[in-house]
Amino acid sequence: MADEQAGAPDSTAVRTALWRAMHVLLDPPPHVLEDELGLRLAAPADGWRARPDMHPAGTRGFRAAVVARARFIEDLAVEQAGHGVTQYVLLGAGLDTFAQRRPPAAARLRVFEVDQPGPQAWKRQRLLELGLGVPGWLRLVPVDFEADGSWWEQLAAAGFDPGQPAVVASAGVTMYLTKEATAATLRQVARLAPGSTLAMTFMLPPELLDDRDRSGLQASRDGARASGTPFISLYTPPEMLALAREAGFRDARHVPGASLADRYFPGRPDALRPSAGEDLLVATT
Repeated sequence: MADEQAGAPDSTAVRTALWRAMHVLLDPPPHVLEDELGLRLAAPADGWRARPDMHPAGTRGFRAAVVARARFIEDLAVEQAGHGVTQYVLLGAGLDTFAQRRPPAAARLRVFEVDQPGPQAWKRQRLLELGLGVPGWLRLVPVDFEADGSWWEQLAAAGFDPGQPAVVASAGVTMYLTKEATAATLRQVARLAPGSTLAMTFMLPPELLDDRDRSGLQASRDGARASGTPFISLYTPPEMLALAREAGFRDARHVPGASLADRYFPGRPDALRPSAGEDLLVATT
């Protein structure tokens, strides 16, 4: 369904949702993230598991990395909600399902999903078709980034309060943007109320990876280029930290992908671990 309808999410968003579902379908418990809802939203054509980018063995590290970053960001949002933060913004939300999978936690927040108008309208319709609806605390915020749309203005129009702290998440996005665009996003988020937190993933340059993970990164880059969404920007950790500090964040720290492996995948009999190549920036105002 996702590949057939106008305005549907792009192939990257669908692939991420399917990998998250494959973690539940193929990997033994304990599951780092239990998310088959994205699969229901995407409703791919029969035979989707036979696609080359869904190969059970070839995608183990990728799907582990996808669920690890999602789990880290969701844990951060829930933790900050426990400290009184009431706003959670997902930039480039895609087929994220936090609001549907974890309603008790999500209902403590106002959740703002920012995405392109077409995919956003498609997702709204799918939520209605599946009987999930769009609760009042979930705001779907359409922004036409390609037409110089201001996500900040649209966010405010949707009820976001810039005077209150927020958690802002950007996962799997920066590699598709110019460094200037990412720097502009950092400057905007750094202006949020004190106590706000940004979690942003970024891809590492090949020279920082070992041979095994370097080949995996190249495969990802080749696949992204073939699907029409090429990687544009890669960052070293010092470069990303410098961008955050220049943007005006009070504090910025680098979270290596390896630390997520140690946190969420220790001692697994199946030896499942995330592939290296994507790290996180966590910055606070």
